[in-house]
Amino acid sequence: MKQLVLSAVVFLLVATGPARAEEGELHGTVGFTFLSSYIWRGFDMYGESRTAYQPSIDVDLFGSGFRANVLVSIPSESRTNLKEARYTPYYSSSIWEGQTYVTHYKAGWTLYDYFDNPRESYNMQEIFAAFTWPEICPAGIVPSYTAVCSWPYKSNSALARKSAGWLHIFGLGYDWSVPGTPQQKLHLSAAVVFNSGAWDFASPGGDGTVDHDWSHAVFAVSTDFDLGHYISFTPGIYYQASMDDSVNPEDEIWLSLNASYKF
Repeated sequence: MKQLVLSAVVFLLVATGPARAEEGELHGTVGFTFLSSYIWRGFDMYGESRTAYQPSIDVDLFGSGFRANVLVSIPSESRTNLKEARYTPYYSSSIWEGQTYVTHYKAGWTLYDYFDNPRESYNMQEIFAAFTWPEICPAGIVPSYTAVCSWPYKSNSALARKSAGWLHIFGLGYDWSVPGTPQQKLHLSAAVVFNSGAWDFASPGGDGTVDHDWSHAVFAVSTDFDLGHYISFTPGIYYQASMDDSVNPEDEIWLSLNASYKF
């Protein structure tokens, strides 16, 4: 794993050499998130009423479009053994700038390291591509689509080999200005997910039975508070309507509290 991560970082640094000379600065965001429940891809990762703490860092490599993200998820209760480190090198940019159909996109690779478990049992990886169309709707609604392909980190994985598959995520977003304070916006979003058998080890049974079906929909509202000195605070509330019991037999609601610092 360390060799893979190091190789990815070296590749990004080499690829962004010319941009580094032009821009000369490294930017990014350091964050810390508290989750009242860790619901991810529809799955309840830590079980009922188990909170999570998630420090992270996202680095913009000299304005080149190449970025790197590291996130760690720690459950509040020690008996949960799905502690996670997530490593993501990715690229983001836009095409057709100035047009109604301008498209923002990002594509990358993620390694999921469940470091309290044998690498052969749980560790997964995925490639993804995400697209948004911020100008296509005059009303300000922003549609998005994300495709994810996951497979086990080790070819001889005992559990994760059953979890290879695709996810298709279709979303809508809208920023609503609060009356009287137009600079304060509520970020409203909705997404629906089709799961073709991916990530079964995270499901309640974990036995290779995740259905190929529409698994869940998520509705969210959040807002950002600028605290000055490049620090912001973002509370959010999320509701999941679970549609497939093989992913999650229950609807979920959870709270997210994020503090971040931009450098």
